[in-house]
Parts: sequence; C-alpha cells; structure tokens
Amino acid sequence: MTRMTTAERRGYQQICGANGAMVVIACDQRGSMRSLLAADPAEQAKIGIEQLGDVKADITRYLASAASSVLLDPVCAVPRVVDDGVLPHDIGLLIGLDDSGYLTSATGGYRISKLVPGISARRVRELGGTGGKIMVYLRGDIDAANGPNCEILRRCIADFAAEDLLLVVEFLTYPVEGEDPAAYKAKTAELVVGGSRICLELGAKVLKIPYPGSADACARVTEIAGDVPWALLSAGVDHATFLGQVETAMQQGASGVIAGRALWKDCISLDRATTRERLTTIAVPRLREIKAILARFAGPAVA
Repeated sequence: MTRMTTAERRGYQQICGANGAMVVIACDQRGSMRSLLAADPAEQAKIGIEQLGDVKADITRYLASAASSVLLDPVCAVPRVVDDGVLPHDIGLLIGLDDSGYLTSATGGYRISKLVPGISARRVRELGGTGGKIMVYLRGDIDAANGPNCEILRRCIADFAAEDLLLVVEFLTYPVEGEDPAAYKAKTAELVVGGSRICLELGAKVLKIPYPGSADACARVTEIAGDVPWALLSAGVDHATFLGQVETAMQQGASGVIAGRALWKDCISLDRATTRERLTTIAVPRLREIKAILARFAGPAVA
C-alpha cells in the first residue's frame, strides 16, 4: 500500500476537520450544475462561466466556513474565490483536474475521462490548492474498459508525487451500452470494490468513492484500503438517503465525505438572492446533520 509523504499528510490534515474527518464541499461540477440551473438544453447552453462562478462563489461563501475544505474547478471557480477573498483562510482547497463530460471509445463504447487543459500539480500549487482531485470512469468487471483511464491515473499520480502534493482519486461507475439497469444496479458492490482496488493498485493515497451499496461492501473497501482513507461522495441522492449512507460508511471505516449535490442541488438558482437564502435555510442545516454523524464516529464534537 502506498503511504503518504510528510507533505501529503500535511495536505490531508488540512482538508480534514479538528476531529480528523473529511468534510469537503464539492462544487467542481459544470455540466450537472447547468442542468440544475435550467431544464431546457438551450437555456443551459446560455449559462456562461461567469454565472457558474457566481453560483460556486455563493456555495463557497455560505458552506465552506462550516466545512473542512472545498473542492472547486479551475475553469470558473479558481483562482476567483481565492483572489476575491471568498474562501476562508483556514479552509482547505482541492482543485479538480477532470474536465466536464467524457469521450467514448471506438470499441465497446466505454467512457474515457477528460482533463482540464494545462492543469498540472504545479499549476494546482500556483492556484493556491491544498491538493488536487482527479476523477475517472471505471468498470472493475471489464478490463478492456479501463485502459485509457488507468493511464490517466498513472500520469496524474506520478505528477503529484513528483510535486509532493496531495491528490484525491475519485472514480465513478457507469452502465455500458445495452446493459440491463437492474443487472447494473445489482453489481454496485462489485463495481465499487473493484474500482477502489484498481485505484489503490495504481498508487492512490486518498479515495473519493460512490456508496458501495451496503455495510458489508463498505467494510470490504476499508479492508482493501488499509491505511488509505476514503471519503463518500453523494452522487446527487436526496439528503435523507445520503445521511443513511454516511452513517453506514462511517460505521464501516470511512474517513468522511466529499459531498456536493446532496447538499445544494435544490438550493441553487440563477437568482443569487434565492441561492443565498436557500443555502442559509436548507444547505447549512443539512451540513450540520452530516457533521453530527461524522462527529459520532471520527472523534470529538465538531465545533
């Protein structure tokens, strides 16, 4: 198992709260955020980088101070939130390397992840990042699906290791063309455990993963991860569902959450006053509930 260097461990400590748990607000999305802001594709296409940046700045302003870190993209959020003084000085900053959308392989129709051009470990450091985050698509049950994305992981992990900078490795699973939805859902544990294993074998030192589907599957991830901490992503599920998943994951050895849409998906609007009001009255209380669960398992009460 690949262990963190001193510098990487320091970065990891800075994205965790006082009790050692990750409480990271994820708002590095672009395409999915546009779809939440407007239902019509034509209207979505009109939402520019500046407007997305406004939404991300508001999420950061209202939620980051109650978290341990925030995950943002370098397309429309960073360096803006740093240069404008929106991000509190004592809150960690993860910068996403992955670009919006994906390519499709000529054979098999497998998803191939994309990277934001020009964003390296050195650039993440220049932008004030505590560390980076890379997301790839994986199918742990189909070796042929993973070649290009494993190569992306190898390159990014090596780049961040050379810079001695923390890198969080995230993967998502997906149904292949023609796959029965029920059969795909039944494979949740296999796909999440298998994807975690691939990332660990490639040298991941911190994982961000989908809910593995059950307490037993969460325990299997913890077992194979060893000393590598893993955080649960929310995948846009409703808040009540996510709370149950967080409870189960933490009981079985997870190290926190990197949560986005479950917190703010029904709070954001192109009207900034509406966004700010909903973040205050809806998202902040949700975040408190998540932190209360983490505090029960991770250590002393969260301040």
